[in-house]
Amino acid sequence: MGGMDVGGGIAGKLWNKFRSESVFVNYTPFFVCLAAGNLSADSFHHYISQHVHLLNAFAHAYELAEECADDDEDKKAIRNLRKYVQAKLKSHDSLVREWGFELPEERSLTNATVKYTDFLSATASGRIEGERVPGKLATPFEKTKVAAYTLGAIAPCMRLFAFINKEIQALLDPNDSTHIYKKWIDHYCSENFEAYAFRIEELLDTLSISLTGEELDVIEKLYHQSMRLEVDFFSSQPIIQEAVVPLSCTLDPAVGGELSIFCDFDLTCTAFDSSAILAEIAIITRPKADPDGSESQLARISSADLRSTWDALSAQYTEEFEQCVESITTTKTAETFSYEGLCEALEQFAHFEKAANSRVVQSGVLKGLNQEDIKRAGQRLILQDGCKGFIQKIMKNENLTAAIHVLSYCWCGDLIRSALSSAGDVKALNVHSNELSCEDSTTTGEIIKKLESPMEKLQAFNNILNNRDKDGQHLTVYIGGSVGDLLCLLEADIGIVMGSSPTLRRLGEQFGISFVPLFSGLVAKQREVVEVGSSNWKRLSGTLYTVSSWDEIHAFILGSSS
Repeated sequence: MGGMDVGGGIAGKLWNKFRSESVFVNYTPFFVCLAAGNLSADSFHHYISQHVHLLNAFAHAYELAEECADDDEDKKAIRNLRKYVQAKLKSHDSLVREWGFELPEERSLTNATVKYTDFLSATASGRIEGERVPGKLATPFEKTKVAAYTLGAIAPCMRLFAFINKEIQALLDPNDSTHIYKKWIDHYCSENFEAYAFRIEELLDTLSISLTGEELDVIEKLYHQSMRLEVDFFSSQPIIQEAVVPLSCTLDPAVGGELSIFCDFDLTCTAFDSSAILAEIAIITRPKADPDGSESQLARISSADLRSTWDALSAQYTEEFEQCVESITTTKTAETFSYEGLCEALEQFAHFEKAANSRVVQSGVLKGLNQEDIKRAGQRLILQDGCKGFIQKIMKNENLTAAIHVLSYCWCGDLIRSALSSAGDVKALNVHSNELSCEDSTTTGEIIKKLESPMEKLQAFNNILNNRDKDGQHLTVYIGGSVGDLLCLLEADIGIVMGSSPTLRRLGEQFGISFVPLFSGLVAKQREVVEVGSSNWKRLSGTLYTVSSWDEIHAFILGSSS
């Protein structure tokens, strides 16, 4: 998701803190269909009818906030914001016609609209959950505080709206006159609307100057709550056409629809490589004497020597990895996708990875680790933001037939299982990785090798798929971010690249692989649904989708975060 500069005040800080939740609005069926230009007229009319209720709620909230403001300049600024909304309401009918649409029929409020409007009304009236505001606002400070709270509840809606429409506008051809929603999108990307959003944020900063830290925390809570209500508002918009999001809803349980999700672990689920973590455990726990008081040869190796050994192994790994990449990418770039050429190149990585693992075993750095130390380290391992929440939702979703498989080069499956144990029942999580050989809960230094190369990962991937029920509708998603994931990413129905590994991109592009941002890829797929009449996810060979966060994957597969 692209960035947007909203200044350094409280509004800017709150937007930066909660901006990631905008993805759950962006990936709604409503916005994906709208961006594709094929949102049904009935769906758009329904949205317009609900939007009018929101505009009225904003106008009323501004009216109450103006009464609460103590400073004349602040009152005037709030009054101008209210006039802007009132002008929108007055010109609404002509504006909708200008966009090329018929006026919608009057429709009752949906539950999501009611929750949003009630929240705005309650905040502007000083009825804030958990906040002690007198029933009757007596002092100027009490009133000004409520005015600040009201602006805090309104600000994210306008910023979010401007942000998402800019994301969509960036995908459109400025010369394309066939996109029926282009005028609507351009309107909310205009300098006029952007200036309106900035005025709200600047006023929020002004009204918040005299507030205490505790009161600023209330504004943060209101800002976040407003963001979530906005997500619910757009997620609840009814869509009467086939849509490609959320992916889980495209599977029909009646015909045995099953979703298989595969993911790498290191630097996909985690922010750090697990090999360094295991080495660190060894270095920290190494200097131990035998129970009888004597010392083994193992214990006589100091932690300093062990660290030196590990540093040398790491440096050699990095150097040889870069040499391997360089030798492959100096060859001629393929003009079209070349799967055979990629497989030949990855054979070099297979030899490299196996040789590196053998050196680690011979060095003895993994000898003498206690299994309980490994499990505790796994439990403390920091996962990428959104990863645990996504896995939890998958494992607890009773309406979705889904399986999660972790395919990893990690030397220790117990570390993975411990790291992901907080996400749910570990027994329901399928971990496929190498293991550390143990005797009496202590590692021998040997690695039980199962997955050491891209080809072995692919073999494990295919073995799992071959064991599935042959009947029914199946979809496979692979999530990875390293060179070792490339073959599985290409074999899956949907291959999603996490992060921005320059090596993976460089190697992929060498053999004709296309990397497409997931959101723009979904918009293109949505157009295909209408044009071809099918949402078949068997994509073009050599196309992978890219994301920058687990929230994008969550929004794509499961929909709203709430």
